[in-house]
Amino acid sequence: MRHYKLILYLIFFSFIFLLGISDLYGDITIKAVDTPNDNGSSITVKWDYTGICNAFELFRKSAGDTTWQMIKTLPQSKRGFVDQNVTRSIQYQYGIRIKTDTILSEMVTSNPVSAKAQFFDAGKTLILVLILGYFVILLYFIRAAKKGKSLFIRKIAGLDALDEAVGRATEMGKPILFVPGISSMSDIATIAAVNILGPVAKKVAEYGTNLLVPNRDPIVASVTQEVVKESYLEAGRPDLFNPNKVWFVTDSQFAYAAAVQGIMVREKPATILLLGMFYAESLLLAETGNSTGAIQIAGTDAVDQLPFFITSCDYTIMGEELYAAGAYLSKEPTLLSSIKAQDYGKLVIFATLLLGLILGLLKSNWLINILTVR
Repeated sequence: MRHYKLILYLIFFSFIFLLGISDLYGDITIKAVDTPNDNGSSITVKWDYTGICNAFELFRKSAGDTTWQMIKTLPQSKRGFVDQNVTRSIQYQYGIRIKTDTILSEMVTSNPVSAKAQFFDAGKTLILVLILGYFVILLYFIRAAKKGKSLFIRKIAGLDALDEAVGRATEMGKPILFVPGISSMSDIATIAAVNILGPVAKKVAEYGTNLLVPNRDPIVASVTQEVVKESYLEAGRPDLFNPNKVWFVTDSQFAYAAAVQGIMVREKPATILLLGMFYAESLLLAETGNSTGAIQIAGTDAVDQLPFFITSCDYTIMGEELYAAGAYLSKEPTLLSSIKAQDYGKLVIFATLLLGLILGLLKSNWLINILTVR
């Protein structure tokens, strides 16, 4: 009888032990897939587990290998891993084991999978739609401009004052000094300054006024010389062009600033145009020009230098106004259409931000979910 009871106790406790092991391990499944929307450089491994454990041990082997290599030990809260150390088109198989303080389970394996490059990242579809929308707006305004429709662009006081500045120099019989910054042609601000130089030089040629263009960079000097020469030709006054008045000074920052200051003091220009990229010399140039009594129009995208120009110059062209100046002065349809399209793009961005603010106050993530690139 006692042996019978002992057997029953053993059966009972064995059942409890096995039930505990079952609860410990639970059910685990693992799946490996090619990571979507990538260039074929990773494989995503995911697993589901219903039991309790301390950690997971993840293994991998490639086609033809007989041994498993452990990739990483992951905490029990993890249910996925992106393997970025793979070779495209080679098949890999993944295995996972449950780890506790005292027990290590049998390995569960995944299906074989290989990484492949996708032609298009579907997570960036919204970006493609926005780009296509911008081009549609741009093409619409180009077509409208070519048909003669007037494209309104808000007034830029500094650019509107150019006619007055050139006219004043002509009446006084004094030259116009154009300083295209101290950067190279690789700087967008220098390119913008050169775009302004063309219309200015054309107007100067029509009025028969002297134009002085000292340059710090030799390549910029060559470009500005060609731009001024072409502008004089377009104005029908090629005989007035003097290449010696568009010249290279020096590539030393403060030596160049000192040379330009000397020109301001000696030549007493009626109009000074400081356009392009400027650094620490900006205040030196602007203050010297201000002391000569000249009309000064300055423009730059260097935020640190704008306060000096605002306080020392008559007109200041700030930031993106400098980029739009070439189109503003030339009235070329394609350039004006680009500015109009950008303005409408900014309007869409502003409306999106406003809508996002309202939805944020309402604690809605609808817009965030749409705009999030996956």
